[in-house]
Amino acid sequence: MNFVKTLLMGMFAVLVGASSLAATIDIAGVKVEDHATVGGTKLQLNGAGIRFKGPFKVYVAELFTTKKVTSWEELLAAPGPKRLTLVMTREVEAGPFGKLLTRGMEDNNPKSEMSKLVPGLIRMSEIFTTQKVLVPGAVIHTDWIPGTGMVVTVNGKVQGEPFKEPEFFKALMGIWLGAQPAYWKLKDNLLGDMS
Repeated sequence: MNFVKTLLMGMFAVLVGASSLAATIDIAGVKVEDHATVGGTKLQLNGAGIRFKGPFKVYVAELFTTKKVTSWEELLAAPGPKRLTLVMTREVEAGPFGKLLTRGMEDNNPKSEMSKLVPGLIRMSEIFTTQKVLVPGAVIHTDWIPGTGMVVTVNGKVQGEPFKEPEFFKALMGIWLGAQPAYWKLKDNLLGDMS
């Protein structure tokens, strides 16, 4: 009887250990969880990958959604909260990084739409100007919360008031998921192709 009990306890321990291992994956030394909670809603990891600039790993990006999405359009149409997380893997000056984000928006939105995004771009620029330098391990969460808007958090600190305009969230997500993404392989990774 003790043998059976010991065997069952051992099997249980193995199963618990295996499930906790499955809960995270390691990408370039960054532990990526298989879920996140935003606005009280549990989200699942849709995909994650590395943003390279030349030979350098700049950050790990993670996309969390209420249901699997395979395109920018599906992400925007999906119900509930959404989260894009960037974890820096090298030191980057925040000002130039913010300018790259602006350029990514310009690459994925018609010029006529960009004029509507100017107030949001100014606010986003202020966030990055305040940060000065993003160091390895710095974490940026961009959360879309229905009824609240887009909340930007840097290293656990909320950055000002939410961005209320869904168009700004759409434009920001276009940097990674639009027709002209900043890095094609990362787009594929975020949309579920983790190879």
